[in-house]
Amino acid sequence: MKIVVGQGSCGIAAGANKVYAAIENELKNRDIDAELTLTGCIGMCHLEPIVDVIDDNGNKETYVKVTTEMISDIIGKHLHESEKALEYTMPETDKGILEKQKRVALRHCGIINPECIDEYISDGGYKAIENCIKEMSPEEVIEEIKISGLRGRGGAGFPTWFKWNAARQSLDTPKYIVCNADEGDPGAFMDRSVLEGDPHNLIEGMMIAGYAIGATSGIVYVRAEYPLAIIRLKKAIEQARAKGFLGKDIFGENRFDFDIRIKAGAGAFVCGEETALIASLEGERGMPRLKPPFPAQKGYWDKPTNINNVETFANVPWILLNGGKAFAAMGTEKSKGTKVFALTGKINKGGLVEVPMGMSIKDIIFDIGGGIKDGKEFKAVQMGGPSGGCIPADLVDTPVDYESIAKTGAIMGSGGMVVMDETTCMVDMARFFLDFTRKESCGKCIHCRIGTKRMLEILTRICDGEGRDGDIELLEELGEKIKEGSLCGLGQTAPNPVLSTLRYFREEYEKHIYEKKCPAKQCVNLISYSINEEKCIGCGLCKRNCPVSAITGEAKQAHKIDSEICIKCGKCNEVCRFHAVEIE
Repeated sequence: MKIVVGQGSCGIAAGANKVYAAIENELKNRDIDAELTLTGCIGMCHLEPIVDVIDDNGNKETYVKVTTEMISDIIGKHLHESEKALEYTMPETDKGILEKQKRVALRHCGIINPECIDEYISDGGYKAIENCIKEMSPEEVIEEIKISGLRGRGGAGFPTWFKWNAARQSLDTPKYIVCNADEGDPGAFMDRSVLEGDPHNLIEGMMIAGYAIGATSGIVYVRAEYPLAIIRLKKAIEQARAKGFLGKDIFGENRFDFDIRIKAGAGAFVCGEETALIASLEGERGMPRLKPPFPAQKGYWDKPTNINNVETFANVPWILLNGGKAFAAMGTEKSKGTKVFALTGKINKGGLVEVPMGMSIKDIIFDIGGGIKDGKEFKAVQMGGPSGGCIPADLVDTPVDYESIAKTGAIMGSGGMVVMDETTCMVDMARFFLDFTRKESCGKCIHCRIGTKRMLEILTRICDGEGRDGDIELLEELGEKIKEGSLCGLGQTAPNPVLSTLRYFREEYEKHIYEKKCPAKQCVNLISYSINEEKCIGCGLCKRNCPVSAITGEAKQAHKIDSEICIKCGKCNEVCRFHAVEIE
């Protein structure tokens, strides 16, 4: 039999390395001849660690939330010694999650061993670039991408073919292909998953782009906080060179030379903007510059440069193998193909999903994501990360495509979906994202550098219970000025979380300012804790767990909280089994 352990970052964090070692020991101790291998994340991070056992007939059994203690039972089940392992198999409802998706960019993730080039080749890997070199002109490749309708998956949604064509037409040389893998949105990990689970797919996509525009060099700009992704990408590049897929005279046609190197970025969010990324590649501080000229004319070292993100490149080999029309057949009229989303926050089944464009937010969150944790009420979803906006529950039927999402005041972004429930304070959420962009601002523009700081000061004041009349109007004015006056996409979109929450949750701001109340009961200065004497049985659990001894009371007698001492940490509410602690 063959045993496959999911070893993406999420799986490793959940204990996959220990599970792998335990399986290795079990096989050795039992003297079992079985193939033990690894794979990347299949997207169902909520079930990690995940182990697949495949028999000689190709039948697969998937086990979830695996611990080292389960290994003996799992191996025993496949040796017909035990049936207990059936308790650990993947639930039918979770199997349905994969069936509801259409996987293009993620088609190999969680399926093949990312550290084995032969597994990628066996599933058609490097066939697309071979066909391009042997059978197609660069112009024909670009035309196929145009037919597909592929748009940049990094956030802006710019037509991919247009950028490629602009770089192709530039007469200057050399030309460069740059992959933006500087994934910085809180809650987004789509690119990391591709790098960890299918690095050869990225390499092949960059090669096709290089052939199309006439580039001989590729650079993957990946954040240094992705160590596993860098390790696997390095290994994949070395394997591709050894096979002759990278280097001189690829496929012996005397038509194409191409190689790739990795640049580990320092983790600056602003380097997601392409001119700031180029500056960083050149050894300068990552700061945007005015456009035009665009990178297609003057990019890396003032030479023609094409920049796309990981997910964009990951779609390219599939398109060239299956045809642009096949990709365009999925999605909507203006937003073709599929999109990968990272589901995080107050959701039951967090992880990665890839669905055709046009599926509703409701279907993604409730049908695929399993709905809201603990049966709470869905309140909003943040799309587009710090540059995006909050979409309220009454717009949950909005289809996920570039135009529809933009109408709500959010953006598609790279694909992060942070789900919020009734306990989320929208003012505090806006403050969180604005604090992020304020810290990540490069400081070049006064509007962005000073404006985000002033907006953050106002939001902090409101959350602290010190909001003033006119604060809402001032936030709106500052937000619009920052959008108009900032140089790059970071500043131009930084106010979006604030403006979108003001648009849909204005009443929540007003309650903070005028009534000094936080409806979500999250802002510490606007809430107080008390104990309901009718519900309290005097068990003393809250008293023992209070870090500042603010709770008094005798055993089997109703307890009380001293509001003068209470630091509002919420520990009493967390440990009370009788719902006696109330937040007002």
